[in-house]
Amino acid sequence: MVAANREMAVYCFDTLVAHYNSDDAPPAAFDEGQHPLFVTWKKAVNGSEPRLRGCIGTLEARYLVNGFRDYALTSALRDRRFPPIQAKELPTLECTVSILTNYETANNYLDWEVGTHGLIIEFTDPNNNVRRSATYLPEVAAHEGWTKEEAIDSLMHKAGYSGHITESLRKSIQVTRYQSTLFTLTYSDYVSYVRATRGAAPAINGVKPGNH
Repeated sequence: MVAANREMAVYCFDTLVAHYNSDDAPPAAFDEGQHPLFVTWKKAVNGSEPRLRGCIGTLEARYLVNGFRDYALTSALRDRRFPPIQAKELPTLECTVSILTNYETANNYLDWEVGTHGLIIEFTDPNNNVRRSATYLPEVAAHEGWTKEEAIDSLMHKAGYSGHITESLRKSIQVTRYQSTLFTLTYSDYVSYVRATRGAAPAINGVKPGNH
């Protein structure tokens, strides 16, 4: 069982730094394997609670090195909810890597635990017969303080449903629950790690050097 770890988050920062420098990232320092995974970037300004800046991943198993390399950039630069992260934002960022495990089919839309399970929902939009789907990672509902019903309703809107949500529609949803391991690394911790393991802090084009 592979668990999310510091080296995976370091590799995501390495990948993003290499992108800004038009360079290649150093080799990954973790074991290869195939798992579903997500990369989440958050930004903290003036000591405030970090706010989402990009989150994209895959529910299909991917080789970890290629997967984290691809989704580190995709979540930072191509999350359609946000403008691309710029190099100057790096000092304010934290990266969370997630590896998804234990996929199970739920008996109904309430058959899961807030804070333990992530959700994948699939349902047919009654307004146009379109199949819709969306996912939330395990930490989302707990962070938002949602009940199970509120999480499901929010997820239906995330999937693109804009109509009225009825109890019968909730009961028609197919729910897959899963769990995850995750690791969060701030940019300052990343700089400290690189300085300790490679002898010098990372240099980034367009970002002033400093301890951050």
